[in-house]
Amino acid sequence: MRMKYLENSVETLARQTMLQQLFVDERTRSDGDSGIKQVRLTHKGTRSFLSDTAGQDAVNGIHDHSNYKSLVGMGEVEAVMNGVEFRTRHNDFELRMPSKANQNYHATEKIPFPAVPPSVLSKHTVAEQITEMQNYFKAWKYQDHRLKDYRPYFKAVLCYMEAAWTKDTKTAKDEFPNDRHTMVSEDWSDIEQKNRFYAYAGGRDLSENLVFLPRTIMNVKNGTVEYSQWNYRILCHPLNKDVPLKVFEPIDDLATRLSKKYDIRQIAKTKAARFNLATYERHGHYDPDLGYGWINDVAYSSSLLDDYMMQIPGKNNYPGNLIEDTFGMKMFHPTIRGKVLNTGYYHRRYKYDRAGAMGTTTANRGYTDAHMWAAQTNSDHISNIEITDCQKVNNKRVCKQYHPKYSYAIPLEIIYMTPLLSWNPYNLNFHGDARGDAYVTAGGRHGGFNASTAFTGISEKNFYMTPKEFFGEIGHPVYKEAEESAVGVLDHHHNVQKVLPSGTRVFLPSIPGVGRLRTRYPIAPLFREGSSVYKELDALKELVNFIDSHSNLLQDPPSLVGKVPQLQPDAHFRTTLATKDPPGRHYHELFIEHADYERALRHEKITVETTQESSHTHMVEITYDSHSHHWVITQCDGEQHCWDGHSNMLTKID
Repeated sequence: MRMKYLENSVETLARQTMLQQLFVDERTRSDGDSGIKQVRLTHKGTRSFLSDTAGQDAVNGIHDHSNYKSLVGMGEVEAVMNGVEFRTRHNDFELRMPSKANQNYHATEKIPFPAVPPSVLSKHTVAEQITEMQNYFKAWKYQDHRLKDYRPYFKAVLCYMEAAWTKDTKTAKDEFPNDRHTMVSEDWSDIEQKNRFYAYAGGRDLSENLVFLPRTIMNVKNGTVEYSQWNYRILCHPLNKDVPLKVFEPIDDLATRLSKKYDIRQIAKTKAARFNLATYERHGHYDPDLGYGWINDVAYSSSLLDDYMMQIPGKNNYPGNLIEDTFGMKMFHPTIRGKVLNTGYYHRRYKYDRAGAMGTTTANRGYTDAHMWAAQTNSDHISNIEITDCQKVNNKRVCKQYHPKYSYAIPLEIIYMTPLLSWNPYNLNFHGDARGDAYVTAGGRHGGFNASTAFTGISEKNFYMTPKEFFGEIGHPVYKEAEESAVGVLDHHHNVQKVLPSGTRVFLPSIPGVGRLRTRYPIAPLFREGSSVYKELDALKELVNFIDSHSNLLQDPPSLVGKVPQLQPDAHFRTTLATKDPPGRHYHELFIEHADYERALRHEKITVETTQESSHTHMVEITYDSHSHHWVITQCDGEQHCWDGHSNMLTKID
């Protein structure tokens, strides 16, 4: 009797805990949408908009690891999915997709790179190949497939963050590990204790591998508590058709723009830009000089992004084919009449086979969540909440239990894979096995330009095969970035070839006759976009930005008398390439107020913190050297030179 009482007490307390957690989750759901909430604080200022939100210098902390064959750089973020708030590790991820071959849990495969155009390979010399390849990039920039049909060779992939409640509450398994980052521990209890300590002490895990992923009580059965552990991963999906650049429009992040005093065109040329997608392709209008379009703002039920997300499978991978019939109601495709919905793929909207109380058949997965994509799974690794549905059938009460399982996803960015990932005009030896990286750097080889220091081929971490001349002539100031990034690699004849990294970049170095091209378009939704306050502020921002167009909506239109002085944008600089490993080859950028810029021109020394790259920043003292006509670093972190090998020269970016 006493044991039964204790069992009931435990069950009652556990259920109360579940209800408390449900209240917290519901409060989070009503406060915003699934999306990115915050990045790690790097900057603070005299005004609140001068501190970081989704990324002051780089949205979601995106950065380059272009010397890697498949690695894409992304920093730590705090995110919300379906009311669950969590914090990630440093999110460098590989270009991998779910398995096409089987439904095994978390089976993945590498995304195939685009082929090299045959017209490039048919050229007899490297110089001729370079010219032909540049023509393809020119055609892509101008979106003119009559010049060159670039579409088979510039492939768009949608990278996304996926999360779910998992059953394993003991072993902490990183669901997308790589050579640079993996979770700080393999024990969930150890991770929880580290989180408690860092929250208490106000510290930081310097490796940026500490995650905050909540645990919850999922079910209570016969006095036994069933826990579930939240976990996430990042994967990519190759979209099934060409994505024209006209569908992208930069979102006006007024706080970031104001902090740098940039107009929308200037911010779009930085890593801080986040993009909106047109509702349909016909609503996009392209400007090749900008590299993006402007889109028609319209309300919609389903959009281009929904079409893209519905191509992505959940935990059952591409072969998964599931049909949900909870409560005896079958789900149908939201836009294709009569088609049963494969709920094993991510979807935000659906139709029922009969109308609800308000006469509607279409519904969203989230009550107010505009960015909640869900996919069903039958994986034994995923937790479920059971539900019992009782109906009267022939005057008898008939009950049926349902126990569907779900995972959730949000889009992060669309990346264009270009033929540079496959183009190897010098036919450099690729050493792809586990020993390849050590082999090409054996004996202290570091990519120098002589036979004794050049890499002896290329590898996963030393993926250099793009001819330096593809990005311009030696000595031309526009192509300084390309010159700094070049390394030496020995070819089959033991000649040293000057080549650049061929992996994924946010921006490619400037190409002669083409210019600088963006290949990564962040499209992640933000949590705050679901807030009713934010929606009102967004409307106000639109009204103020386009005050002439909306003047008829103003109750008392303003009138400006006389000239108003205009604020000057911040001056933008980039360091030279770091040479030490660790932390590896990277740049930093830095921004200084126009007033400080003018002081530096008068030879005053200005102290400023750089952007964060490779998990660190530098506090530098800079000035203008009128004798050499160069911008220089006079101190770096209190020393004469930066510890990771940046030279003391700076490049001003216009």
